[in-house]
Amino acid sequence: MGGDQGCAVAVDGVRLALASSPDIAEIHLVGRQEEIERAITRARLKDSRVRIVHAEEVLTMEDNPLTAIRKKKDSSLVRGIELVKSGQADALISAGNTGALVAGSTLALRRLDGVERPAIAVVMPSGRGEFLLIDAGANADCKPGHLVQFAIMGNIYSREILGHKKPRVGILSNGTEAMKGTDCTREAYQLCQRLDLHFIGYVEGHDLFSDHVDVAVTDGFLGNVVLKSCESLGKTMLRMLRRELAANPMRKLGATLAAKGFQNLKRRLDPDVYGGAPILGLHGTVIKAHGSAREQAIMNAIRVSTEAVRHHINDLIQQDIARSAVITEETPKTPVPA
Repeated sequence: MGGDQGCAVAVDGVRLALASSPDIAEIHLVGRQEEIERAITRARLKDSRVRIVHAEEVLTMEDNPLTAIRKKKDSSLVRGIELVKSGQADALISAGNTGALVAGSTLALRRLDGVERPAIAVVMPSGRGEFLLIDAGANADCKPGHLVQFAIMGNIYSREILGHKKPRVGILSNGTEAMKGTDCTREAYQLCQRLDLHFIGYVEGHDLFSDHVDVAVTDGFLGNVVLKSCESLGKTMLRMLRRELAANPMRKLGATLAAKGFQNLKRRLDPDVYGGAPILGLHGTVIKAHGSAREQAIMNAIRVSTEAVRHHINDLIQQDIARSAVITEETPKTPVPA
């Protein structure tokens, strides 16, 4: 109920997902029953796998996350989290308030054994493929150990879901030399070198989109700035391109001839293609869809969630976090000059 487009878009996305995924056992639509039923009728959704779970309240983007979670017990977001907690659902998808989703999921579902902080992992396009940005907004302040765990979780997700056999993992910094960065990133750099990762060290901003890295690790403050800056830049570039191509008849002709290429470019830059961002490190699969997500994004978010469940992402994270704890505790630290 909390997305910008209302529940009709979510229902349309569910219809597309059910048509393309016969292995889905059931989908719970959580929210105001009357609105959902009207949307189902408009979408002509007739599938026995659909269940409606009534929730009267709506947690809005303006609500304070922690206050709203405590006060709006009958909100669609809280009821959805409860379905995962009780085992009635394997995954939760929400286009609503990000802070409330992270806070509510963390409080109710709890972190996986050994995981200190959950992290938002966002798939972003690069020159030829895509890379994973983690954390993209869940944790503004991080310790070195948190970044190390983000690297481990991102490595698993990149390998299992994005298909990178040996993901290149790097820490986002202001230079590639080991002495660059902050005290936090320098210590995380040392720790990541000891793990069973294809760790490539520091990566800079211009490395992100040049197919140089598969998993870019950072704190949630910087990660969220990178994410929103890239989203804004992509939209601005498309607007500028449309304006320039419509400037005169010759450019319009050229645009017509290159229409297929422009369509492919737009598709590559469209966040709906990637569906949503998983919040990794929790008991249960939680996917944050964009607030402005359309039906295609909801369909892809459902696809991503089923893949995460099928690949047992949480079990793999728990195993690798436990292994990493043994390695980092046994290996002494080597000072790195600032």
